[in-house]
Amino acid sequence: MSEADENFINAGTVLGVLESRGQTLATCESLTAGALAARIADIPGASAVLRGGLVTYSADLKTSLARVDADVIAHYGVVSAECARAMAAGARIVCESDWAVSLTGVAGPGAADGHASGDVYVAVAGPKMGNGESAFYQWPDVSRAQVRGNAVDAAIQLLYEKITLH
Repeated sequence: MSEADENFINAGTVLGVLESRGQTLATCESLTAGALAARIADIPGASAVLRGGLVTYSADLKTSLARVDADVIAHYGVVSAECARAMAAGARIVCESDWAVSLTGVAGPGAADGHASGDVYVAVAGPKMGNGESAFYQWPDVSRAQVRGNAVDAAIQLLYEKITLH
C-alpha cells in the first residue's frame, strides 16, 4: 500500500465522524451526476447521515434547485469556485443538512465553458464556514470516467478535511 493509499479517507470514515456528532450531509452534483451520493448511500447506515442530494447537471437547475444566484453563473460560469460554493450552500439549505458538498467541472472529452477536460471544483459548506470553502483539481488526459471517479474521491477527501477542522 502506498503512502497515498494509507492517507485515503473513504466515505465510511466521513459518515462515521458525522454520525458520532449527530450531523447530517447533503450533496449537490453536476459532472458526477449523483455518483457521490450513490457512493455514500452504498454504506450501511448511511441514512443516519445522508439527507439527500441534488443533481444539477444543467445551469438552470443550479439556480432553481440549488438556489445558485443567476448572477453568479453569469459572472463566473458554472465551472467555478464561486458556483461550487453556492451549490454547496444551496444544498445545505434545501436539504436542511449540517454539511453539504458540491462538485462542478468538465468531465470531457473536450473543453467546455473555457475549461479543459478534467477541470473540477469541489466545495464544502458547513457550520461556522461562512460561504463555504472550495478546491480546484485538474486531471488532464484521463478518461471521462476517470475524471468523474477522481472527483468523487476528491470530494470525500475535502469533506473529511473540512469536517475535522470545523
